[in-house]
Amino acid sequence: MYSFRVSAFGTAFASFILGAIVTAVVAAPATPARAEATLLVDAGSGKVLQQHDATQPWYPASLSKLMTLYVTFSAIRERRITFDTLCTVSHNAAAQAPTKMGFPVGTQVTVDNAIKMMMVKSANDMAVMLSECIDGTIDNFAQEMTDTAHRLGMSESNFVNPNGLPADGQITSARDLAMLARALIREFPQYSFYWHIPAIQFGRRIVRNYNPLLGRYPGTNGMKTGFICASGFNLVATAQRGNKELIAVVLGAPSGAARAVKAAEMLEGGFTQNPLSWLLPSLGTVNDLKPLDVSPPDLKDEMCGPHRKRMQQAEEDDEEAGAAGASDSGNGTVSTGDASPQFSILLSALRDPKARNANLLTDLGPVTPVVVYTGPTRPPGWKPAPRAVHKRVAAAGKSPEPKSKQAPHQPPAVKPKATP
Repeated sequence: MYSFRVSAFGTAFASFILGAIVTAVVAAPATPARAEATLLVDAGSGKVLQQHDATQPWYPASLSKLMTLYVTFSAIRERRITFDTLCTVSHNAAAQAPTKMGFPVGTQVTVDNAIKMMMVKSANDMAVMLSECIDGTIDNFAQEMTDTAHRLGMSESNFVNPNGLPADGQITSARDLAMLARALIREFPQYSFYWHIPAIQFGRRIVRNYNPLLGRYPGTNGMKTGFICASGFNLVATAQRGNKELIAVVLGAPSGAARAVKAAEMLEGGFTQNPLSWLLPSLGTVNDLKPLDVSPPDLKDEMCGPHRKRMQQAEEDDEEAGAAGASDSGNGTVSTGDASPQFSILLSALRDPKARNANLLTDLGPVTPVVVYTGPTRPPGWKPAPRAVHKRVAAAGKSPEPKSKQAPHQPPAVKPKATP
């Protein structure tokens, strides 16, 4: 009799829950389905905390530059190049579509400065220059990118260029990008400075990092944004609080602001302890996610069709929205400004109190840019940004870095020649 009552109660309770779910689904307003892939991973253990279509193949856009960064660091580790190696802008590099630095053919840039320009401004010409400097041609470098990806377990990835400009064969997935982010964090912790530089300054020109979470979401310390019409708005974001570091991947978001808020929501969920987490089924590790043998979605019409108020012709249209508003405050710091309509739109979206969870992102405060330059010598009066500035990017949620961690690389000082 007792067992019957328990069973009957359990059945009734299950029926009640099922009925409530069905009622909620039926009552919910119909919303058009849209393509998007997301993944939240613990950087240390590789444990999957949240995922949606994480193995759906996707066009990476400028997230490709994370693999370019990994291959460049590997070449430095293998002593094929150094941070001081001078690379030359070729006709091919100069011909790349924006966003780019736009240096004339023949301009020489150190590997160190090229990495900073590539990661902060997402400079397509610098990515190509690095690829040619390391492997001679784009094709050779792309093959090394693909081989490296497969060695890391990124079985869904294939690369045909180092910058992510539109190409049918340029494919990855949220799963693979999380694996790449983990590899960068684990293998090159001494170079983490490069993926959370808040801003760069070239002459009087100042550009803030295109990652909209840096300085806006507590603990953010990387990594990269990307956009082409076919991919939508992509982001790999990393954040650390105490000893816990998380990786959030968002692919195919409808806008730059939506991409930022979605990543912040995911990270916040990962940092917030759920008392009922023990009831949820384990999602395994990122390596356990099974690849899909399907084609990547093409979001060109959705992202850049005639119904869009603003045609997004290239990545610059989005990426400049996160940086073109930078202005020189006159004291060596960069403050927020409204120099471009796109930047104003992004700020308004992030500040809108009606926006769901927009309060997770704060206004960007002043940051100190890192000076970059062409040629082998530093400009007069050059000095490296203080270490405290680099730490301040994630100061709100990140514990102090261990003393054993290497300082970010800076080229050796070269005394400038006297001018007549």
